[in-house]
Amino acid sequence: MEAFKGRLVVGFLRLFALLPWRAVQAVGNLIGWLMWKLPNSSREVVRINLAKCFPELGEDERERLVGQSLKDIGKTLTESACAWIWPAQKSIGLVREVEGLEVLEQALASGKGVVGITSHLGNWEVLNHFYCAQCKPIIFYRPPKLKAVDELLRQQRVQLGNRVAPSTREGILSVIKEVRKGGAVGIPADPEPSLSAGVFVPFLATQALTSKFVAGMLVGGKACGVFLHALRLADGSGFKVILEAAPAEMYSDDVETAVAAMSGVIEKYVRAYPSQYMWSMKRFKKRPPGEPKWY
Repeated sequence: MEAFKGRLVVGFLRLFALLPWRAVQAVGNLIGWLMWKLPNSSREVVRINLAKCFPELGEDERERLVGQSLKDIGKTLTESACAWIWPAQKSIGLVREVEGLEVLEQALASGKGVVGITSHLGNWEVLNHFYCAQCKPIIFYRPPKLKAVDELLRQQRVQLGNRVAPSTREGILSVIKEVRKGGAVGIPADPEPSLSAGVFVPFLATQALTSKFVAGMLVGGKACGVFLHALRLADGSGFKVILEAAPAEMYSDDVETAVAAMSGVIEKYVRAYPSQYMWSMKRFKKRPPGEPKWY
């Protein structure tokens, strides 16, 4: 049954990839609109997350953000289907603007390992192809449950000569080794870790359990940290990639200081592009002691 589900999902992804780009956007927008208007668990998670993270918004304004967020989530799904099926260069062609590329170029020229840091903001699949075109990193990821989908992603995400590492012990070790020998890696910084692997730090109007993994690789300046995001352009024509050097606090040997600095940079981008964050994630599942669960 699982194999059948996997083949079915891959089949749908291939169908999306046949559509013209404007149709990809339109279908994604429709999927998101339906997620907003019809009862479903994703809508409720988005509402909870936005209510906690943006308490300053009025009810009507926040509900409009819920709707736009779900529409952007729908677009991310259909866009990612294309990024998983198309040749990498076709996805890279959707990057219309790049800001801060010199930050990555300087990091790569430093002779140190480079840690590319991103989050579930914008479209990280298009970003993956862009980043891999600049260097040959190891991309760290959480494997999907369906084997056929995992096999597809492993194949598509290495089109440009890079490698991928699943979030297993072996994958973590391969990422650490790559950085230590001066190579480049790419890591999403916002998936919720285990309690032992994270620390609670400020994120928007709440506390979020955030991974210590990146901080551990940067401590003392042993590697260079570079933030990367691919943000959807307002006219729907493609994406703007923004790169930014990690702030000095992220190299601190105090873990909480370093992780809080990383969270602060991600917060800055989420505030600038709030609807493009993947608010349907149960990002805040684990809460500080004494605080009730959200979901």
